[in-house]
Amino acid sequence: MKSQSSTLLAEVRTFRQNHPQVRYVDLIALDIPGHFYGKRYPVEMLEKVAAGGPLKLPQNAVLLGAQGGLFKIGDYCFHDGDPDANRRLVPGTLKPVSWEGQPLGQMLITSDGTDAPIEFEPREVLARVLERLQHKGIHPVVAFELEFYLFDKKLDDGLPQFARDPRSDDADDQPSLHIERLSRFSEVLDDMAQTAQAQGIDITVITAELGPGQFEINFGHCDDGLRAADWAALFCRSTRGVALKHGYRASFMAKPYLQFPGSGMHVHVSLYDAAGNNLLAAHQQQPLRHAVAGCLELLPHCMPIFSPNHNAFRRLGGTVNAATRASWGFEDRDACVRIPESDPRNLRIEHRLASADANPYLVLAAILAGLEHGLETRQEPIAPLNEDRNSGADFPLEMLDAVRAMQHQAVLRDKLGAEFIDVYCENKRQDHLAFQQEINAREYRWFL
Repeated sequence: MKSQSSTLLAEVRTFRQNHPQVRYVDLIALDIPGHFYGKRYPVEMLEKVAAGGPLKLPQNAVLLGAQGGLFKIGDYCFHDGDPDANRRLVPGTLKPVSWEGQPLGQMLITSDGTDAPIEFEPREVLARVLERLQHKGIHPVVAFELEFYLFDKKLDDGLPQFARDPRSDDADDQPSLHIERLSRFSEVLDDMAQTAQAQGIDITVITAELGPGQFEINFGHCDDGLRAADWAALFCRSTRGVALKHGYRASFMAKPYLQFPGSGMHVHVSLYDAAGNNLLAAHQQQPLRHAVAGCLELLPHCMPIFSPNHNAFRRLGGTVNAATRASWGFEDRDACVRIPESDPRNLRIEHRLASADANPYLVLAAILAGLEHGLETRQEPIAPLNEDRNSGADFPLEMLDAVRAMQHQAVLRDKLGAEFIDVYCENKRQDHLAFQQEINAREYRWFL
């Protein structure tokens, strides 16, 4: 603990020396729906926390709904006195914020690694899975890919407008994979990439996707699963801020247009032993098949994680590469679990089902739980799509059905934690019911 405090204190002091104009630092963490909450600290107070001083926030901040409200979940929120819970600073995450109107810093905080971690905090859920795998001699290497749309900064009666081409001021309203779009929007995209890199995020490839104003950002492969998920979470925050600065609105919403492709979160995962050998490639890739089988078995029970809201279910079975059944295949983007072509050293799975607005900590935890389960049970997977285009297992396509499939699944409760599963399912159930408490114009048009 003394060593960690010394490291954190040095990090804060170095930051203050390099950024003397920064007076406040946002201490932030991701809640269950994938939004950041936290506190803005004077930078001199941050030194006291780094030196071992207390850092407490309400425990129930993790339980916020999609709109920020609290739901009654068991004894939480309204019958527990709204207690504080300890958090700690995440080393290496204190970085400058360049997209705000004033000089600021930001730093991740978490309950994992404290004396009493919050069982349902997303980062803690992932930390437990990674710790268990480490004890088994399994070391994941992870890379996220995130798709997102650019819109005009102003909404039109609440509806998104196509991003304006900065060279012609025309609406970018045509689906296109053309690389010229990267040139047309290079100013904002370059700023997004540079800002992410300043946050310590390893940005690699930028792609113009098929939807109008749609792009994809790839991150480097990382041998620290928590850091890989941190990168995905922090990228969403910085990208939204940079877009607003340039007169755009960036959104990771799963399906903003019914007629165009949705935005996904693709996760590449390979597994290594302590000596650096790829476990999936051993014994003529038999462990790969077992891992795939485990992923597919648990996938139907993880849908509230992969599709965390009403809109995310609209993406499934959409226009491009979004499956409606649990499937796998070699070099097949129609599959939920794709096996990219690679040499044995880099053999991996690409999990393609999650929406871009899913919680990256929970998505990775669910994927790793599936891989772990497959390696334990050593089952054979169903036929890949390369052999049978109709191969696949059904999964829920509506939130309440998905919650029911998740809540009582024994393997998932064991691997992700029963308390987390109960809290998460009730959070999603209440969010879904709250979403239904509004009559929209279409209902009046159809039924009045």
